[in-house]
Amino acid sequence: MSATPKSARTRAHVRDVAVRMLRDVGYDRTTMRAVAAEAGVSTGNAYYHFASKDALVQELYLEVQQEHAERAAPVLAAGGSLADRLRGVWGASIDAFAPFHAFAGEFLSVAIRPGSDASPFSAPSTASRELSRALFEEVVAGASTRVPPRLRAQLPELLWLAQLGLTLYWVHDTSPGFARTRRLVDGGAALVGSLVRLARLPVARGVVDDVLRLVRDASPVGGASSPSDGPASDGPGSDGPGSDGPASDGAASEGAASDRPLGERGARA
Repeated sequence: MSATPKSARTRAHVRDVAVRMLRDVGYDRTTMRAVAAEAGVSTGNAYYHFASKDALVQELYLEVQQEHAERAAPVLAAGGSLADRLRGVWGASIDAFAPFHAFAGEFLSVAIRPGSDASPFSAPSTASRELSRALFEEVVAGASTRVPPRLRAQLPELLWLAQLGLTLYWVHDTSPGFARTRRLVDGGAALVGSLVRLARLPVARGVVDDVLRLVRDASPVGGASSPSDGPASDGPGSDGPGSDGPASDGAASEGAASDRPLGERGARA
């Protein structure tokens, strides 16, 4: 049975109050009883709409991810290289998360508990996790940088995992304006761009395949694509739109010599 208009309004009100309290007073002080009192409803009514405080945390996650997506939209619409797009999206996350920094440690302590519904890897976090992953899928899909097909399928997952690491660093960053985290974003995005260009070299195929296989095997959620473990083709036209300049010339210049085994190339050198 669908919710009545009054029930839907009550649910939305309780949600808005809870999200505001989570932002203003943190996880520990935002109890279901406190939310109900602030919202002007009974505690039982609050539980009717949200089974637990962690269910309210999921609403916060969704709101923050939606804010992140809105802030990242102009960057993604502008096109550009993989590094530029990634720098913009990671930077947008800092701005979207900033209002919650004072209590970020409380949320982190709950999220890292094994089996916690507040974990970014949990089933209840699926909606916010997929919303975040979608940003990195768009980062890769719209980049002018050519990404090898074997890497293209899993790169968004790798970038999302890196986002989690970046967020952990941000939680502990007390520098003005999160300057240290922003420097990490700048350097990390440039490094990713360089590594992707290097991944196009035939000599790097084995290393790339090993890394992707490791990530697939270790992934705590089943969202990553799982291409065949065998060698993939990087034939003409398969690298996607555009080029990123001189680095792509380096990849092409490897030529037939790069396709020979290392030992054979060394013997002929």
